[in-house]
Amino acid sequence: MHPAVSLKQTAAPAARPIRRVLIANRGEIAVRIARACRELGIESIAVYSEADAGASHVRAADRSVLIGPAPASQSYLRGDHLIEVAKQLEADAIHPGYGFLSEREWFARAVREAGLIWVGPPAEAIAAMGSKTAARTLAIAAGTPVVPGTTEALRDAAQAAELAAQFGYPVLLKAAAGGGGKGMRVVRAPAEVASALESAQREAQNAFGDDAVYIEKYIEGPRHVEIQILADAHGTCVAVGERECSIQRRHQKMIEEAPSVAVSPELRKRMGDAAVAAAKAAGYVNAGTCEFLLDAHGEFYFLEMNTRIQVEHPVTELVTGLDLVQWQLRIAAGEQLPFTQAPEPRGWAIECRITSEDPAHGFLPSTGRITALHLPSGPGIRWDGGIEVGTTVGLSYDPMLAKLIVHAPTREAAIARMRRALQELVIEGVETSCEFHLRMMDDPDYQRGAVDIQWLEAKLPALLGAPAPEETLRAAAVGAVLLAERDRQGRARQVGNGSANGAARSDAVDAQGGASSEVRGWARLAREESLRRS
Repeated sequence: MHPAVSLKQTAAPAARPIRRVLIANRGEIAVRIARACRELGIESIAVYSEADAGASHVRAADRSVLIGPAPASQSYLRGDHLIEVAKQLEADAIHPGYGFLSEREWFARAVREAGLIWVGPPAEAIAAMGSKTAARTLAIAAGTPVVPGTTEALRDAAQAAELAAQFGYPVLLKAAAGGGGKGMRVVRAPAEVASALESAQREAQNAFGDDAVYIEKYIEGPRHVEIQILADAHGTCVAVGERECSIQRRHQKMIEEAPSVAVSPELRKRMGDAAVAAAKAAGYVNAGTCEFLLDAHGEFYFLEMNTRIQVEHPVTELVTGLDLVQWQLRIAAGEQLPFTQAPEPRGWAIECRITSEDPAHGFLPSTGRITALHLPSGPGIRWDGGIEVGTTVGLSYDPMLAKLIVHAPTREAAIARMRRALQELVIEGVETSCEFHLRMMDDPDYQRGAVDIQWLEAKLPALLGAPAPEETLRAAAVGAVLLAERDRQGRARQVGNGSANGAARSDAVDAQGGASSEVRGWARLAREESLRRS
């Protein structure tokens, strides 16, 4: 058994030591949490569905437990069962990661009532920030700027039309519960109000079991900038910098970076102060994120608060030097933050979400078995992954396979480093978003930082149809030649020495000449680009 995490760095005594944590999640975030636990001397317990029996997060943890069939509703979303398993294995705490049950107030409360430590904010804070309308009310009370709109659910289309006329078109209808773009409709004219409201309510009910929808002024062309906060149980709440999350498709973030090209030190402080005020108003403790819209004039508006660790937390870690997941655990164990303000960002970090989707065909999900995986390496490259060779990718869970993150002294250098990392990355067996990200790194608008949350949707058709950069094509052509030559040599050896010896020698060529999977990746890119240009 691992010793309890030491909390001797600060004067505040631990409320309760954490010796063993059940990770109520899967994939790359479960691996990330297990690693943080190991560095702190905390034993980790992974849970897995039947579909994840061979998953990497199962081996990353110290112990693992089967919790049910592949459907999340019968495994990862079974809060009662997760708590029962945690108690049976004498865990001290449950870390929910993100997604699944991480922002379910009832689960946080049930964990606490079971005598376990919840590695996250209090259930009351989750409830306060879980409803967008309630969060708006809190933000207004805290003096945090919000987009003009309502704080109560709309009664009917007539009220929606009246408010839309008051705020001025366009307006945005938004589900009060949930996120991810579900239950959202932009309305640009009075004739669209009734049908848009009905559609938003129906989608909200299906997605969240709650058809409450509210209305707010639609801000044209804003950036999506969020502020990471850390708050302990001793009254200290600190904003630890911003993240730029404007590269979005259908309200889903695809690329994130820190800091933001649009945020000056003075604006960073103002946004940080607003985020801290909102968090304190909710009685917030642990890690959380306040999301804002930032317009072209430097005015920002509170959107919502995510009461969990964010997918994009690595970019903040790389520019601040803070381990946010470890601080989640330390705060949950009662430790006091040893700082009252975060350091200024050092360098630049960019994160690309690597998903099992096919951008060339409308980002359709791709399934299969990972047959080859070659990871990039070198200075300033981080891979937060939940896949390996042999991993089966299905449709039961989110398509995100991993996150590729880079850090460099400047944004220009970070883009160049990400381009190089993406060129080295090879994933075979399923289609992925890698080529899309590579094209993004070469886009002039992205390189200038001239983007907003609507930019990608407008640019996507041209972006996906754009030719690959000449540098990539040259490398792909060389890869195709090497692959052909290797195959020719392999066939010649098989003829001369017999099939068994020939196969062994062909493997040796692979080992000496570089990963054959990487060469095949370049060859495939060359073939695809040739077809696209023909």
